[in-house]
Amino acid sequence: MRKVLITGAQGFIGKNLALHLSERRDIEVVPFTRDTPVDALPALLEGVDTVFHLAGVNRPQDPQEFTTGNADLTRALCAALQARATRGLPAPSVLYTSSTQAANDNPYGRSKQAAEQALFDLQRSHGVPVHVFRLPNVFGKWCRPNYNSAVATFCHNTTRGLPIQVNDPAAPLTLVYVDDVIARFLQLMDGAVASVDALGFATLTPQYTTTVGNVARQIQGFRASRDTQVIDRVGTGFTRALYSTYVSYLPPEDFAYALTRHGDARGVFVEMLKTPDCGQFSFFTAHAGITRGGHYHHTKTEKFLVIQGQACFRFRHMLTGETHELHTHADRPQVVETVPGWTHDITNTGTQEMVVMLWANEIFDRERPDTYACPV
Repeated sequence: MRKVLITGAQGFIGKNLALHLSERRDIEVVPFTRDTPVDALPALLEGVDTVFHLAGVNRPQDPQEFTTGNADLTRALCAALQARATRGLPAPSVLYTSSTQAANDNPYGRSKQAAEQALFDLQRSHGVPVHVFRLPNVFGKWCRPNYNSAVATFCHNTTRGLPIQVNDPAAPLTLVYVDDVIARFLQLMDGAVASVDALGFATLTPQYTTTVGNVARQIQGFRASRDTQVIDRVGTGFTRALYSTYVSYLPPEDFAYALTRHGDARGVFVEMLKTPDCGQFSFFTAHAGITRGGHYHHTKTEKFLVIQGQACFRFRHMLTGETHELHTHADRPQVVETVPGWTHDITNTGTQEMVVMLWANEIFDRERPDTYACPV
């Protein structure tokens, strides 16, 4: 069992880090919060292997709080660590979340610089392992909206139908995702080789460079997807992280949304999800004895999966007249593909309602449907 100390344990990054650490059986977390007195640090450090120094002040009412919450707190932590080293006790490694704004000559930047310097001095004088991250804007779940994160504010307001304000759409924005930050923290905690830049600051990848306007447009597009069913490419990279962040701001009453239900004497048809370039997903039902389909495509392809009931699929080649028939049952899951140039249909051969999942490789275009009626 290893012990880690998290300062700022109730902050945005701290909450995410604590949850990740709680998933491990080999870690005991010692929290340090705003309510913890600074003079408790020496006792809290007993037996600690790693310190995640995340606490800081960035939006105070009094600028003096920059010094107190950033520089002075870090100096107090360094003093407690130095006292342990002087007594010959093992010194835990320290991971510190500074900011790219530390390069700025303003009260906030100077307070972060002072904190960085205190840690680097401790490393040089007593050999304490120190990793200082100058993080750009961090985004992800549980970040406080209407505070210091445009992403959090845009997500919070958009999920609630509130307006967002973009003063300069072209303003550049460099972002890192909170899960990527924590993944790197845990790697270093577990003994990974540290990598630093020319100035000695710990490096972190990936970093995403975009603009305020692009972020706002993507987030508004996520909201619109509930109406259009067309979802962005949310499976990888920045868009994946941004979409996950957006969804995390949904209030519970908006966890679900309605879809359009098309019904007739045969059954119902519901489109669930559409993608820009990977087709669409839907489902349909058919009453006992009902046949659906009876058409062919030149290019469009589909995959059918019967998830309730049983079905007979029939095919006929449009040129040769060759026919093919196959039967599927929900108890034996099997994907059936439609092939261009073969007219096809599906019949419910059971006694209960049949339910079929359907994927088509393209979004249905009413102007160019590539669907031609032709009985099998």
